[in-house]
Amino acid sequence: MHFIRQATTVLFSAFALLSIAQTNIQLTSSDVADILAGNYNPNDYISDSAISDPHLIAANLSTSIQADSLKSYLFKLSSFETRLREVELSVAAGASEIDIVITRQHVLTGNWQALYDETRAYRQACGEAHMKTILATGDLLTLEHVAMASWACMMAGADFIKTSTGKENVNATLPVALTMVRTIREYAERTGFQVGFKPAGGVSSAKAALQYLILMKEELGIAWMQPNLFRIGASSLLTDIERQLEHFVSGHYSAAHRHAMP
Repeated sequence: MHFIRQATTVLFSAFALLSIAQTNIQLTSSDVADILAGNYNPNDYISDSAISDPHLIAANLSTSIQADSLKSYLFKLSSFETRLREVELSVAAGASEIDIVITRQHVLTGNWQALYDETRAYRQACGEAHMKTILATGDLLTLEHVAMASWACMMAGADFIKTSTGKENVNATLPVALTMVRTIREYAERTGFQVGFKPAGGVSSAKAALQYLILMKEELGIAWMQPNLFRIGASSLLTDIERQLEHFVSGHYSAAHRHAMP
């Protein structure tokens, strides 16, 4: 019983560490709001014919989207200067935290100076805002690459290093997390500066969250188990934590569809 109570306390702690992406979206179209609420007829959205050729799909999108909207944004997306400007505008609009994604090519080609310079430029654009640097570790191929990328980003001024966007084929894993956490520990020992850690994607159960909490406790200590230095990015995790806590109280698991985020 004592162990169960301890586990329950830890699960409550996980609530404070849980970071749910994109909860601040505002809908500006009543049509979109109706569709998301399920108030639509699916037959209205069935195409007369299926298009599977990716080149044809891209061509149709390019000709159908107005130049001053998404098409313009997509064309400019590869511009580093544009991304820096977007960060500056976000900070000017009041953003207190900024997530940036590194260029994986710098890592895969061993161009650590380019990675440092890129991250440093983002750091300067963020100003006083908190900067979380996403390594997209599922694309980096080796743990050595993960460690080197972590070092470069921390030296360039990252406040947090984050495993992934959650959209890669491979997201947060314990071997990757251990690698990143140990670079954080060594960086803190050498510089005295504390960098936060955020595993994102793939942490979908309370048991998985406990593994990451234990990892932080064993490798970095209690200080790194607070939200200012550790967060978990996984929207689906919230439901499982709620279900585990309800089981502790009632002895029964609730159905996932009873929760806000199944």
